[in-house]
Amino acid sequence: QVQLVESGGGLVQPGGSLRLSCAASGSIFRRYVMGWYREVEGKQREYVATITRVSGSTNYADSVKGRFTISKDNAKNTVYLQMNSLKPEDTAVYHCNATCSSCSIKGYWGQGTQVTVSS
Repeated sequence: QVQLVESGGGLVQPGGSLRLSCAASGSIFRRYVMGWYREVEGKQREYVATITRVSGSTNYADSVKGRFTISKDNAKNTVYLQMNSLKPEDTAVYHCNATCSSCSIKGYWGQGTQVTVSS
């Protein structure tokens, strides 16, 4: 059973914008910290941003701070990643993540969506 489904990736020119979406099941969205990571082939998966479950506090990697915004819509069980001022080095497969240290299943990953920043 697929728990996290990402969408919104694609090809964009440097300086452009994209918005990624991650739809989660209600049980996960209510109990887990939601976040985004990215992965480039041959490199370790990299943290991008997280948003907390109740307060909606956000945290970002230094590499994306000021350019990316993570948000969520509780009514839709969806978390978003608005990416502005995109750079070629942002090119990666972006994965949605759900983490809960106190849950029996500690985490879930989405299948990933490709973001390519190129002219």
